[in-house]
Amino acid sequence: MKLKQYQVDAFASRVFEGNPAAVCPLESWLDDGLLQAIAEENNLSETAFFVRSQKGFQLRWFTPVKEVDLCGHATLAAAHVIFEQPGYAKQRIIFETRSGDLFVDKKGKWLEMDFPSSPPMPCERSEILAEGLGHRPVEVLAAADYVAVFDSEASIRAITPNQALLSQLDLRGVIVTAPGSDVDFVSRFFAPKFGIPEDPVTGSAHCTLAPYWAGKLGKNTLSARQISKRGGEIVCEVKADRVLLSGCAVVFMEAEIFL
Repeated sequence: MKLKQYQVDAFASRVFEGNPAAVCPLESWLDDGLLQAIAEENNLSETAFFVRSQKGFQLRWFTPVKEVDLCGHATLAAAHVIFEQPGYAKQRIIFETRSGDLFVDKKGKWLEMDFPSSPPMPCERSEILAEGLGHRPVEVLAAADYVAVFDSEASIRAITPNQALLSQLDLRGVIVTAPGSDVDFVSRFFAPKFGIPEDPVTGSAHCTLAPYWAGKLGKNTLSARQISKRGGEIVCEVKADRVLLSGCAVVFMEAEIFL
């Protein structure tokens, strides 16, 4: 059996930037163990698989070690692949996922994803978190991930995390964030227990970051930058209980998997 696979740089306007994701279109669902093995073999932060459905497409995401409930950059990558297919003329894609229906609209070269908002709530400060980051944040909150807030972009850039300590935390990962020098806010994301020491650009994290910074800054449309080594730009808009995340994507590679 042969499967088509794409490698797409998401939240990027040219290759070698943003966050790379593998995208595998399927005729029907394969065994979960095989899907996980493909993701492990790819060794990217996420591999997305999709199957056509009556509503649109069923979409699932796998890290090298497990399936996850939501992934922004791999959704953007999958949408880019679908929009670029000959014969797909619609301007909207509906994805059926573990996190409910997700919507992606094509707006010129930009793709706008409509995701559920996940505002963070104050939580107890964890000594493991502070030790794992090597710096004590000014504020700690939690949603699907811990959110550690710092006072400057320089503080975020200076963090060299202890991955072994961060992997002991009970939530998915740790988002570190601060006001940006030339954008509204910056962030980095660490999820070692999911096989991702540092994710280049994390769409799902911005479902938590956007409502937090919207409240802090008093504005609903925000510019964001994830300041990983590769880096990536995201435009966020908060609308009630939804967050719109906009970015670009570019195909780096087309390949075939032999099974």
